[in-house]
Amino acid sequence: MVGAMATTASPDLRMTSAEFLALVDQGVLGPDDEVELLEGVLVTMAPSGPLHASIVTRTQYALYDRLRGRAAVRSQVSFVASALSVPEPDITVAPGDESQYEEMHPENAHLLVEVAASSVAADRLSKSRIYAAAGIPELWIVNLRDDQLEVFRGPDRELGVYTERTILRRGDRVTLVAFADVTLDVTALLPTEPPAS
Repeated sequence: MVGAMATTASPDLRMTSAEFLALVDQGVLGPDDEVELLEGVLVTMAPSGPLHASIVTRTQYALYDRLRGRAAVRSQVSFVASALSVPEPDITVAPGDESQYEEMHPENAHLLVEVAASSVAADRLSKSRIYAAAGIPELWIVNLRDDQLEVFRGPDRELGVYTERTILRRGDRVTLVAFADVTLDVTALLPTEPPAS
């Protein structure tokens, strides 16, 4: 659905990131609007259910615990990916600390994380292209539907694709590209109980 919406807008009608952020600053768009800008198109985000919220929180805590003082670990806030895209990743691991983002949203990140069930296909197709084109070195999709972590690396900015995709499952471990000394247990990023098959 996101991909379809992102490709139907005429180039003349697309909104820029600057215009989108101005609407936020003016109060025209607020947190309750639950929209993000993807390739110049305003896209409605699905409401966060309990499982989604729990996994986002647990993943944020796990990353913050290991990256405290080394990066800003932000949850569900805007990320300026390009002149036409301001997505809202579930987690952004941005350079520096929170004090750097008091007047602007990050435009670079070490890692972006999307937690997905119904939006897995959209995250793989639309968002991964946006993030790869932005040069984000690593994207994780915590795939709740298939009970796995999908790790995307090696962004090709020109083509807007990641050249590497790895599937990790319970019992596996994942090491961050930007922080080779930080490794997380994939099981800790997935629901307590696997989905019923």
